[in-house]
Amino acid sequence: MAHHRVSDPETDPNSRLYNPYQDLNLQVPITNLYKLPTTPEFLFAEESLHQRRSWGENLTFYTGSAYLGGSVSGAGVGLFSALRSFEQGDTLKLKINRILNGAGHTGRSWGNRIGVVGLVYAGTESGIVAVTDRDDIWTSVAAGLTTGAICRAARGVRSAAVAGALGGLAAGAVVAGKHVLKRYVPI
Repeated sequence: MAHHRVSDPETDPNSRLYNPYQDLNLQVPITNLYKLPTTPEFLFAEESLHQRRSWGENLTFYTGSAYLGGSVSGAGVGLFSALRSFEQGDTLKLKINRILNGAGHTGRSWGNRIGVVGLVYAGTESGIVAVTDRDDIWTSVAAGLTTGAICRAARGVRSAAVAGALGGLAAGAVVAGKHVLKRYVPI
């Protein structure tokens, strides 16, 4: 059996690397194509004047964060629920199955519910910012109030009002906590 020597294409003079740009006759050095910018790029100049996320980034961030947080919390609740439901004669395989089913089902359920709340909040906050052209603590409070009211509107006016008040308080507390952390916790 013959031994084939594996050569390094960069040092072996008999081989060459494939260059996908060789026939394009580019006047720019290839290395400049791979130097990525370190600052954000904006499609419109007006976007660079504002020091906040765009509505799409807001939507992605709040929905994703809410879904992740809800999924992890729901998985924890499902885990403890599964641990409480163990019976005397359960085998290890059955116990693992109960844990995985309970954590997976509850995690998905909570993630979807809380993700929708994040979606409604992000859309509401972005809409308020677009209308008022202000992004402050009151915008977040109004978005939390509206989100709470929308999410509980099907249960009646009283439930929507209570949920709206709680949503406004929660959003205000989160934003105030963020400002306190920025001011007093050095990073």
